[in-house]
Amino acid sequence: MTPQPNKASDCLRQADLAGLLGEHCRRVGARAGAALRVGEDGRVVILAVWPEQRAKADAPEWLTAAVSAAGEVAASGRPRVQPLHRPGRMYDDAPAGRLAMVPFRHARAAGVAAFVADGADADGLAERAAAVRFEVDALSLYAAHLSDGPLRLGASEMAAAMAVVSAVNDHSRLLAAGMAFCNELAGRWRCDRVSLGFVAGRYVRLRATSHTEKISRRMEAVGRIEAAMEECLDQDLEVVFPAGEEAEFVWRSAAELSRESGGGCVLSVPLRRNGRVAAVMTAERPAGEPFGLPDAEGLRLTCDLCTARLTELHERDRWVGARLAASARAALAALIGPRHTWAKAAVAGVLIAAAVLAFARGDYQVRAPFVLEAARQQVAAAPFDGLIESVDVEVADPVEAGDVLARMRSTDLSRELNRLEAERFEADSQARAARAAGNWSQVRIAEAQGRQLDAKVLRCREMIETAAVRARMAGTVVRIEVEHREGAAVSKGQPLVEVARIDTLRAELSVPADQVAELAAAMAAGELRGELATTSYVDRKIPFLVRRIEPEAVEADGERVFKVRAELVRTAGDDLGWMRPRMAGVARITLDRRRYVWIWTRRLSNWLRLRLWT
Repeated sequence: MTPQPNKASDCLRQADLAGLLGEHCRRVGARAGAALRVGEDGRVVILAVWPEQRAKADAPEWLTAAVSAAGEVAASGRPRVQPLHRPGRMYDDAPAGRLAMVPFRHARAAGVAAFVADGADADGLAERAAAVRFEVDALSLYAAHLSDGPLRLGASEMAAAMAVVSAVNDHSRLLAAGMAFCNELAGRWRCDRVSLGFVAGRYVRLRATSHTEKISRRMEAVGRIEAAMEECLDQDLEVVFPAGEEAEFVWRSAAELSRESGGGCVLSVPLRRNGRVAAVMTAERPAGEPFGLPDAEGLRLTCDLCTARLTELHERDRWVGARLAASARAALAALIGPRHTWAKAAVAGVLIAAAVLAFARGDYQVRAPFVLEAARQQVAAAPFDGLIESVDVEVADPVEAGDVLARMRSTDLSRELNRLEAERFEADSQARAARAAGNWSQVRIAEAQGRQLDAKVLRCREMIETAAVRARMAGTVVRIEVEHREGAAVSKGQPLVEVARIDTLRAELSVPADQVAELAAAMAAGELRGELATTSYVDRKIPFLVRRIEPEAVEADGERVFKVRAELVRTAGDDLGWMRPRMAGVARITLDRRRYVWIWTRRLSNWLRLRLWT
């Protein structure tokens, strides 16, 4: 039958807990000990103290220290050892003793077992306390009793359970520990046979039987015992036979085992670890000696206390392949199970990102800023020092060769021309008069003056003609340099208007020096293409063809770059009238397909290689 939980009661006396605590203290060599329970609100309750304290006596210092640290120890789940000092100690005084605190491992209650030792007994207290870590779990049963319900056990049943736990802990191999477990249960609970089997998938395999050193798979009893254990496993609860009329579990295999053994009584108890059945214990008694509630609770308690040790030895004694397979299965179950969804999603994302970086390939591109410039353009400059009469064009106006772009003020030049022409006429008159008088020296002087004046007149006429600044080529006005147009004073050679052929625009890229070698190699292998977008029209992608890499690096924005000439690729129907010289943006040239990890770490890798080499 399966005992049902009841309300809390006082079936377990405080003396039983103190006696069990005293047994623990004697095993670890402690002079005193305490069992403490930690509530969900952090409140610490003293369940028992050994040796018993006198009424109305002040609590010893070690007990006060244990109560203060119990919450932290229970929350951490790890044992703690701390020194104890005498009152009024000096800084260099050695501690008077040690306080070891071991947390309960039972899932239904949180608590701490505290042990204190003085002098030489304090040496190795932590190791001795850890050695009985499976036995300390028995104290958690009392903490669970205070909140869940009664357990009909007395001091004798508790002593028997602790004796079985002690016998199991004395062995380091599964076969020996399993034999000790079965023999102790058989002797202390008056059983004819006690068997222990471990779960293997959906089945149970018998591993130990009381008073039987070697188990043969050919024995008929082995199959019947395993069938009874699997019946307990399938239902995940205790199965007892004979069962009462109110029993709601299946006992068919247990009844067959009883019938084959002469009508004896059978009890199968599941051994759970981490909420799952890891093993099954089946006990058999002679007919007429059924398992009562105290027997069932005593066996259940003993199985609970021994489960951790037995399952640990079972996992350790398996061959290395089985251990690796079990670890892989547990890891896979944790990976694809329903718990820790966000953590698994994060790990999956990291793994996918790592796989993409390691194996996926992408386009390796050279990104470089560019500036548009015209292959054919004219900068119309001032022909002489003077003032601007007018500017006859606006930016973006189309012009033809010979169209007037701007006019220089020529009024003063016209006056100067009139004056020079008058002087030239006077020089001619003087020459004629001297020739008529036969004064040949005067004739030569007048003719020389005439030639000088002819040159000045010619020069003045040329300046008047060039006062109208004309376009030498057809194109588009892209820039007007003068700020104030009419009446602005300019110097000879100062730019006035810039005309460019839009259909001859090309891009000048500034490629970083660490990528120019790869760019040159790709260009040597074949035609190299790319795309560019200006900052003014980022949605318009213009294809281009790389034509030339300048041989000399230049400084640009604190970085060494190489200038790369690119020809814009035009197709029929393209409207590139919006493009202007000196427009800037970003160009991309696809060189090859490389792994992402190489693309993203290339610059860092090159930097490290250069630093390590130098």
